[in-house]
Amino acid sequence: MLSPKSAETVRATLPAVSGSLSEITTLFYEKLFAAHPELLRHLFNRGNQANGSQRQALAGAVAAFAVHLTEHPDSRPDTMLTRIAHKHASLGVRAEQYPIVREHLFAAIAEVLGEAVTDEVVRAWDEAYWLMAHALIAIEKRLSAEAGVAADGVWRPYRVAARVQETEEVATFLLRPADGAPVPPARPGQYVSVQVQLPDGARQIRQYSLSGQQDGGLQISVKRVAAAGRPGAPSDDPAGEVSSYLHAHVHGGETLHVSPPFGDVVLDDGDGPLLLASAGIGCTPMVGMLAHLAAAGSGRRIIAAHADRSPATHPFRTDLRRLTDKLTDATTELWYEEGARYEEGVRHEGGVRHKEAVRHGEERAEAETGGAVDPVTVRSGRMDLTQIVVPAGTTAYLCGPVPFMKAARAQLLASGVPASNIHYEVFGPDLGL
Repeated sequence: MLSPKSAETVRATLPAVSGSLSEITTLFYEKLFAAHPELLRHLFNRGNQANGSQRQALAGAVAAFAVHLTEHPDSRPDTMLTRIAHKHASLGVRAEQYPIVREHLFAAIAEVLGEAVTDEVVRAWDEAYWLMAHALIAIEKRLSAEAGVAADGVWRPYRVAARVQETEEVATFLLRPADGAPVPPARPGQYVSVQVQLPDGARQIRQYSLSGQQDGGLQISVKRVAAAGRPGAPSDDPAGEVSSYLHAHVHGGETLHVSPPFGDVVLDDGDGPLLLASAGIGCTPMVGMLAHLAAAGSGRRIIAAHADRSPATHPFRTDLRRLTDKLTDATTELWYEEGARYEEGVRHEGGVRHKEAVRHGEERAEAETGGAVDPVTVRSGRMDLTQIVVPAGTTAYLCGPVPFMKAARAQLLASGVPASNIHYEVFGPDLGL
């Protein structure tokens, strides 16, 4: 933990540092990439650099760690550190890169804050930096060892055994080890990093959730991201370099370099109720979790909730129904902004095939066929989890655009789900909920 003198200095200077973090992190990345352009080409996500989300995430992590050190001096924010470490381990971040980061980060701090950065301030923040860095290095070393990462790096060649076009925008790729060796173990909800060499020679990396269980292989599903195609993204948000490459050039038989599975948001091993809530391509880890539960013959109460633009843009729509049909106590709740009435064979809220739906714990409407509750309900509009009954003791998993997850989390909290029971996975830099 921080020494008392350093803690006092960090606490005193935290408002000035926090108030300038956006400027500091912008200058930091400029200095880092000027000195080490290979890091931008072969490690950092160029799209996240262009749209500013990586700078926001770094600023948030630095501020959160410093605040924790000053407010909770006898502990450290292990949840935050573990999430970062999983990302780093999947990218192959090395311990010797932390001094490089420190050099350019502190140069940026000194340039932005000027004379306020005294020797005493440098010593205090240096102590804080290395507390965070050494904690991450230790966690990353442990995670890499547990994943069986070889001494020569995180990457392993996989052959693309098959490709399935799920929707116009989403394709699934089945990957098998090129050497025929067994695939590494994975937990439901985890992701892998995929490295591809782009036409300009850059080796860009992206993380993709495992979207199902395949004997002898790994399955990922990739949405082609168009320019300004991310929900809530600015108008100049760049197109997804790696997703566009995979959609255009990878059809089967190619070799991709893939990391072992990593990720801290994984399905718990309990027997309590589950809510899996997703939007758009956020369904991928949820489908992976459902596949695991179905294969295990789980008897847990499971609610699979998904929101999408329309049935046509909903990846794994038929797989979702197939998997919930295999489970003894699972239901599916769907929200479509367009075309909800044209989803055949399921119960439609507001349609003519059933009695009017009810909310907030009242008795559910019965389907017209036999009086049983239909396992699939479709609604128009955006997801509203207050429209369904969430059982007491539910553990919830969220994945999708950040605005969607913020809304879903607020709805669950309003429905009485404890914050500690709500877990989320972010595709991209974690800007927090």
